Amino acid sequence: MQAGWLNAIHYLCARTSSEQTVVIAFCCMTLVLFLYAAIEDHDSIFILAETVHFSGIGCLACKLIGERDCNCLSLKTQELTAIFLAVRLYCSFVMEYDIHTFLDLMTLAATVWVVYTMRTTLRKTYNDQLDDLHVVYILVPCSLAAVLAHPTTSHACINRILWAACVYIEAISVLPQLRLMQKVKTVERFTANYVFALGVARFLSCAHWVLQMFDGQSYLSTAVGSGLWPMMVLLSEIVQTFILADFCYYYILSFAEGSRVVRLPAGIV
Repeated sequence: MQAGWLNAIHYLCARTSSEQTVVIAFCCMTLVLFLYAAIEDHDSIFILAETVHFSGIGCLACKLIGERDCNCLSLKTQELTAIFLAVRLYCSFVMEYDIHTFLDLMTLAATVWVVYTMRTTLRKTYNDQLDDLHVVYILVPCSLAAVLAHPTTSHACINRILWAACVYIEAISVLPQLRLMQKVKTVERFTANYVFALGVARFLSCAHWVLQMFDGQSYLSTAVGSGLWPMMVLLSEIVQTFILADFCYYYILSFAEGSRVVRLPAGIV
């Protein structure tokens, strides 16, 4: 079984970049269609995505507790994650209280603990020179985009703008982590598992929105309104997925070869 996966990955590696893109896109579309046929309640896919994200935080907890080391982790990504989760949690309370609120609360609590641990107990093992992408470069453009494109529901305008901001911040919050990993080139297993979990969660979240569009516009109109905003949500989900696609590819390649670390070539980000 593993040999078959390894042969398939080696075959893909031998293709040109355009051929690889076509094959990966085809596999993603096939998986989306499978989810559409296999899962009747498509909202459960989004719940699964949030659960996978929480499990990724569990990988970080294992690293911080077991190895007492936050090397190769981006504090900026964790802070951005805490920001968009806190904003989304607020929006959930005032706009759509449901199980997503509980999952976001758990993930936010775990992320805040990671940030606290990196800033205090394990501060000496954190390399801020490698984690040099300032959060202001992400927060300001996302805030401006939220003012220009946000839901058209009946909620208060400030809440709709905040909701849009957290969607945009979430879409690119992993960039500091990917930039840091590009510099170190070799990523140990706990951090690699965390980022791979983010990739899976982003794909499932993107699939959720695509399937909602397959189901018709009624859900989107009720949940996020009409106009430009539903397409901006879908675009944000696609951006998140593609940002992490390269890393997930090398993660699977390393796993198939039996390596305990993920080695990244230059230019992955």
